[in-house]
Amino acid sequence: MAKTAKFNRDDVIEKATNLYWEKGFHATSMRNLQDVIDMRPGSIYATFGSKEGLFKEVLHKYTEMGVAQIAECRANTSSPLNALKNFITLIVLESQTSAPSGMCMLAKTIAELTEENAELLTEAKKMLVIMEGQFMTLLEEAQQQGELSKDKDVSQLARFVQVQIMGLRVYACASNGDAPLDQMIDDMFMTLKIGA
Repeated sequence: MAKTAKFNRDDVIEKATNLYWEKGFHATSMRNLQDVIDMRPGSIYATFGSKEGLFKEVLHKYTEMGVAQIAECRANTSSPLNALKNFITLIVLESQTSAPSGMCMLAKTIAELTEENAELLTEAKKMLVIMEGQFMTLLEEAQQQGELSKDKDVSQLARFVQVQIMGLRVYACASNGDAPLDQMIDDMFMTLKIGA
């Protein structure tokens, strides 16, 4: 009879997500992981294959959280652009106080890793593409509902949104809470509607 795992995999991944998000991949030691997720190194390797294997699952979990937040924002308004704005406000403003790091974990990972961790770097880039696809879906809906002009290139706008989110989150961290983030988000949407 096979032994059943004495841990909840989702709970372990959630705790590891918060730890990796706060400290980054390289600064997170096996000892840190062991203390936070309450698993011995042997169990971590048996379950996830390696520290990298766990990190890859964490990147997926983080992305799933983002996709779920977008879906929730979309369910709460009939306007796709309002949903996008609400999502950005949530992750830029609220994450400054409620998240392990105010920065996007995917952007932080891409900035941290080198080709030495090529597989994880590639995975983080894939997750960013998934998020950009979510933005593109909302922008396409906005075009269909007449919120955005049909002649705008939604893939270009989705890239613009991605860059703005990364920049706003880094700027918010750098400014120690002194940045007029609400106004900056409003300006972003003005640009999105008029020019971008």
